Amino acid sequence: MTDHQAAPSSGPTENAMRRALRRARDGVALDVGEAAVLLRARGADLQALVEVAGRVRDAGLAEAGRPGIITYSKSVFIPLTRLCRDKCHYCTFATVPGKLRRAGHGMFMSPDEVLDIARKGAELGCKEALITLGDKPEDRWPEAREWLDAHGYDDTVAYVRAMAIRILEETGLLPHLNPGVLSWTDFQRLKPVAPSMGMMLETTAERLWSEPGGPHHGSPDKEPAVRLRVLEDAGRSSVPFTSGLLLGIGETVEERAESLFALRRIARAYHGIQELIIQNFRAKPDTAMRGMPDAELDDLVATVAVARLIMGPAACLQAPPNLVDAEYGRLIAAGIDDWGGVSPLTIDHVNPERPWPRIEELAEKSAAAGFELRERLCVYPEFVTRGEPWLDPRLLPHVRALADPDTGLADPDAPVRGLPWQEPDETFTATSAGTGRTDLHRTIDTTGRTGDRREDFDHVYGDWDALREAAAPGMVPERIDTDVREALRVAADDPTRLTDPQALALLHADGPALDALCAVADDVRRSVNGDDVTYVVTRNINFTNVCYTGCRFCAFAQRRTDADAYTLSLDQVADRAAQAWDVGAVEVCMQGGIHPDLPGTAYFDIARAVKKRVPGMHVHAFSPMEVVNGASRTGLSIREWLTAAKEAGLDSIPGTAAEILDDEIRWVLTKGKLPTATWIEVITTAHELGIRSSSTMMYGHVDQPRHWLGHFRTLAGIQQRTGGFTEFVTLPFIHTNAPVYLAGIARPGPSVRDNRAVTAMARLLLHPHIPNIQTSWVKLGADGAAEMLRSGANDLGGTLMEETISRMAGSSYGSYRSIRDLEAIAEAAGRPARPRTTLYGEVPEERRRTARASDGHLPELLPLLPAE
Repeated sequence: MTDHQAAPSSGPTENAMRRALRRARDGVALDVGEAAVLLRARGADLQALVEVAGRVRDAGLAEAGRPGIITYSKSVFIPLTRLCRDKCHYCTFATVPGKLRRAGHGMFMSPDEVLDIARKGAELGCKEALITLGDKPEDRWPEAREWLDAHGYDDTVAYVRAMAIRILEETGLLPHLNPGVLSWTDFQRLKPVAPSMGMMLETTAERLWSEPGGPHHGSPDKEPAVRLRVLEDAGRSSVPFTSGLLLGIGETVEERAESLFALRRIARAYHGIQELIIQNFRAKPDTAMRGMPDAELDDLVATVAVARLIMGPAACLQAPPNLVDAEYGRLIAAGIDDWGGVSPLTIDHVNPERPWPRIEELAEKSAAAGFELRERLCVYPEFVTRGEPWLDPRLLPHVRALADPDTGLADPDAPVRGLPWQEPDETFTATSAGTGRTDLHRTIDTTGRTGDRREDFDHVYGDWDALREAAAPGMVPERIDTDVREALRVAADDPTRLTDPQALALLHADGPALDALCAVADDVRRSVNGDDVTYVVTRNINFTNVCYTGCRFCAFAQRRTDADAYTLSLDQVADRAAQAWDVGAVEVCMQGGIHPDLPGTAYFDIARAVKKRVPGMHVHAFSPMEVVNGASRTGLSIREWLTAAKEAGLDSIPGTAAEILDDEIRWVLTKGKLPTATWIEVITTAHELGIRSSSTMMYGHVDQPRHWLGHFRTLAGIQQRTGGFTEFVTLPFIHTNAPVYLAGIARPGPSVRDNRAVTAMARLLLHPHIPNIQTSWVKLGADGAAEMLRSGANDLGGTLMEETISRMAGSSYGSYRSIRDLEAIAEAAGRPARPRTTLYGEVPEERRRTARASDGHLPELLPLLPAE
């Protein structure tokens, strides 16, 4: 036994095996222990297990409309680079720069080499370009970094993206990308250029990575937690994703069962795992594991069968046919429904000693087992027919050119030829009347929304049961033992000295302690800001509400086919900005949904359109999520994209899309929005470029005060480094139409106590770094906003003129407040009010006069834009 192998555990008892088989036959959900028992099935027990698994598979194929069909993908294998920063002890794919040089190869395949393989594959009728490479080679090998620099690529992902586009345009093959561990941002960069991607989980047994001698020791990308995060990010990004297990590398059957359950959890949560590969280990010479025995065929068959039972009838299971010595019938019987990629042109570069079977042979062996072999694309039929958000609009023409429109499988007669990779036509035009319900900004206050939820409510946001489970730990309140009186004393003396326990105690304060906390915060506010309550004359312009990101708190987002969906034209955006200028505005705040057809350059067009029409208007626009979307769609870095946006007229950005800067909470609130680290990257990059931003926190859903504290500490840290925040905006969760509330997971928004505590502690914990604390009249109403002005806030935000996001969620406080209305709120708090600019400067006298002269007449001065 090698040092990374676990000691073999004793086999299951006859009773345990009988019980597990009976539960499997009865269709009862298995647990990890029962799955581990079945993984040891042999002989008659294995035969019984296989029969059950086969029936489950057959039921799934019948439900999917392809009974008796087993699939494969006709592909070419393109090993883009064999350099890798990992050191897996069984791998012969990865090599070193010296060996590549001696063999006459470059550090990466050249574009000509890549396209030569792809073109030859297209001539043979292949439809998939499997692009496989080592993980982040530039992080280990200077030669890889030098090659990328010399050829003009920031990193390996940039080269993968560029080659995928050329393959699409010049050959027509569909890229399936296996670049290893990807970040959330990497997925945004690659999704527009590949219908599917993949990465084997291999195992969740951490000891095989952490312990010396283990097969993954010394390989940073093989840490199970890292690989599980990749699978989750793929699901959050709506990327059809392939994963699977590698059997026989030293894991126990219990660890193997745990790995299968981890895959099932992710598949159920995101519905994005398109197939699982169950691959048997084959020892290779010249590797550290050359002496390990190959995984036994019975072991492979049992694992396929158990995987079928755990993953269910709808799952797609694959076993590579070149690794099983022609024992095809046993794998089919065990429950596979796919043979994976098979190439008539290229070898399997990961297992070069194992040639692919001929496709004709696969068809014969499949027919002998009662199955018809059919070709599929690299992206599975379910995702072809689902369409958005799983397939980027720029890929749809390429996929549709090769797919059978009725089945989603490959059209065997489709010609394989290159097509342009480009933005959809006329999605965001200059002069049209827009599309859909472009009057929603007005009629949301009269007619209201069409329904309280989308028709795809039950599946677009992921699995609600899994979310309830994920949300439960974060919603458990903490016991607070810290002395509140001492914490109040420190806050009054010097709030910068508050410890985390003291801050938590104050965030939980109620009754007289809460009153005292708000008084302390109000005193700090007075010393920093004086008594003036500030506001800005602004107009919100939400240029589209079409969005497929899947934020579970958002009632604004619509599918393009929904009754309330709309997209404005550039002229309509500019018209609204001009109307706002005519009534005294100094700012437009522009944000929109992540429309799948919206080009990454559309944001530049929006800023230019406003600046061209109203040169003096401050453009406060594009959340960090929109920034990442624009950058990924254009292929620019975040810094490059923000620089271009600034040149186009962007003046500052809203610090929205923050929600709670804690991924434990974010992944309950949203399926596909950017993670905390990426939000911070966008904000800090903007600040470094001289683009100021607001900061925000949405609270009162599945969060607790400990999450608020972490959020405040994060914002304060950023401000100390960059100084770029203009204010902090409290955003109480509006629950009424929020999907996460309708599903019974979130609580119904924050209490009055929560609002007062958050406002007061924002003042104290962000002091002296962020001097302006803004409250939201659109979410709290006039009385609520006045109360927050007595609790540490000094700013009322803007007149808004139109507000769709909170109103769609169920806010009942309207979309517009006149200057006089805002002054009345300040008066209710016993304070004077004055206008400000976005950056809290003085408003020019001409703007003041215009705003005052137009005050209260906005409904007449902002007519409905005509629809043609």
